[in-house]
Amino acid sequence: MPHQARQQTWSSDSYDTHARFVSELAGGVVDWLQPKKGERILDLGCGDGVLTAELVKTGAVLTGVDTSEDFLKAARARELDVWNIDGQRLAYDRSFDAVFSNAALHWMTDAEAVIDGVWRALAPGGRFVAEFGGHGNVAAIVTAMKAVARMRRVGDTQSHPWFFPTPSIYQRMLEARGFEVKRIGLFPRPTILPTGMAQWLKVFRQPFFAQFGKKADQALADTVELLKPSLCDSDGNWTADYVRLRVEAVKP
Repeated sequence: MPHQARQQTWSSDSYDTHARFVSELAGGVVDWLQPKKGERILDLGCGDGVLTAELVKTGAVLTGVDTSEDFLKAARARELDVWNIDGQRLAYDRSFDAVFSNAALHWMTDAEAVIDGVWRALAPGGRFVAEFGGHGNVAAIVTAMKAVARMRRVGDTQSHPWFFPTPSIYQRMLEARGFEVKRIGLFPRPTILPTGMAQWLKVFRQPFFAQFGKKADQALADTVELLKPSLCDSDGNWTADYVRLRVEAVKP
């Protein structure tokens, strides 16, 4: 009988080694944010605080929230103001001039609750600037995991635990809450994986492979093998098929 799948957990050390590209590739969404000195900004899903610390250098006043204690410990070591708060349960009331998020919202599958919380957290005239997985993100990777799950006769729900909307769907959700969407779009971003596909899968989909129990390593190897023809070049370099949704919206 396959083992019960676990919830996704995070290690700041493992993330720094195998997934640092996530914050390093955030230049586009930071450009959309244009943080200003003295602004109060909420970093929603701040992770280990590496990007939050960069925003602090602009003179803005940053508050970060995340639910990973390991990430928050790393962020506090950077002397950041961070709190263990679920982005789907924000309780701030007109406390910020901007809410910012990078590579986190796709993990928060109750998207309506996130949008409601962001709306409440923003002062009138405040802006919401975010980038996260959009429609088509890691499509090949998801397909390979689903194939391995079906081949081994286990559930495939853990192969796609994310929220990857199209721009039109997400714009409608924001407008239904009252936001004015200034700009929104999908940005294909094929991303080199410096430590390879197996390490990416271990960092980002540990619950999927946990359900295979003693056969987890073989399931991982099978997934990597399925992905080789499409995501690994002849020199052995791996690329993840990332597609990002970026948005700027304003609370009137």
